Amino acid sequence: MKMKKVKLESLALPEKGAIISGPFGSNISSKFFVERGVPVIRGNNLCLDYSKFNDSGFVFITQEKADELNCWADKEDLLFTAAGTLGQVGVLKEPLNFTRYVISNKQIRVRLDSTKVNTLYAYYWFSSPWMFKRIAGVNKGSTVPLLTLAEIRDLPIFLPENRSTQDAVVEVLESISNKIALNKKMNQKLEAMAKRLYDYWFVQYDFPDKNGHPYKTTGGPMTYNPTLKREIPVGWEVVDINELCQIVDCLHSKKPDFCYEDENSYLLALENITKEGYIDLSDKYYISKKDFAEWTSRICVRENDFLFTNAGRAGDMGMVPEGVLCAIGRNITAVRPEKINPWYLRCFFKSLYMQEQILNNLDQGSFFMSFNVRSIKKLQVLMPSEPLMKKFISFVEPHLKRIEKNNKEISRLTALRDKLLPLLMNGQVVVG
Repeated sequence: MKMKKVKLESLALPEKGAIISGPFGSNISSKFFVERGVPVIRGNNLCLDYSKFNDSGFVFITQEKADELNCWADKEDLLFTAAGTLGQVGVLKEPLNFTRYVISNKQIRVRLDSTKVNTLYAYYWFSSPWMFKRIAGVNKGSTVPLLTLAEIRDLPIFLPENRSTQDAVVEVLESISNKIALNKKMNQKLEAMAKRLYDYWFVQYDFPDKNGHPYKTTGGPMTYNPTLKREIPVGWEVVDINELCQIVDCLHSKKPDFCYEDENSYLLALENITKEGYIDLSDKYYISKKDFAEWTSRICVRENDFLFTNAGRAGDMGMVPEGVLCAIGRNITAVRPEKINPWYLRCFFKSLYMQEQILNNLDQGSFFMSFNVRSIKKLQVLMPSEPLMKKFISFVEPHLKRIEKNNKEISRLTALRDKLLPLLMNGQVVVG
């Protein structure tokens, strides 16, 4: 397949303003914000995981202010973060929640000529690891990294000479990305169902009583619990987590060198624990067999263990999926359920009770707050009656196992896409 190297500028529409930056000298300050109007694109709307565009979390300005700024972004436009977190790339693809958008002063918009380039081909190219490295490295020594219009115009891109080949490359990458997005959307719905049931039964206490009626609403007896500082159903307990689980801290040694000797010799780092509460195995940090033995000397984490981040994103949690036996890196604590069902514990760890305890037990004695092994050992777990817990588990376990299955597929597809991306973009894999 013949490839050609061109500059991004040569692919823009041949018209003035095809490549623009946000309003110079203006940060669209809060005095212009309105409850509903024209959405302003900011850094939080551009992603680093090939999800194209986060069409939510906007601030809004009036139509009059948007017309005055005249920095519009429409569907099919390519977007770059120009200040701060360089390397963020987005594209406005249907379906979109709004007809038009404006960009902030930290964004650059590029309007491409569709006769020369498939917009999604350009998006995948500029979202790739090699272009992220190039873009993120611009003005590396500056206090606030900036990406100028001139630097955007000069960004290189390799294109198949045949436009139909671009379309075929995009079709392959989109089929993978769409399946990943579908799995993530399904997971969100399944998580919401599990959370809603947990909250209804164990926060509002309206689980079905022996007559099938909502317990608290129909006058089920309650008793005040001084640990949780609220009333809970009579017969329920609040139990010290140390009575239910084994809690194991990580090694605090220097992180071992990356070394691939064996598919099973790897450790999980903070990056593998997602904000959604999953373990992402698409990017494993491999270590030597010797280092693996050392880093699993305290614990080799396995299915149904829980991992907590100690610093940075303090208190984030992930449940180890089926088939995993590995080490944990620094700033991670493992919690192994021994006298409690892991599926119930997972829901508890994502509940309001847990959020309150994390906030109350954060260690603020250093330069940054941490949720370390001492904090975790202070946790108290709400324990309902055994029959009710079993009934709850029978409802949620299938949903949570489906999430785990989806996550495995997401990891596999992500690894496949990352492997295919450079091969497709460099013409090493031919698609017809």
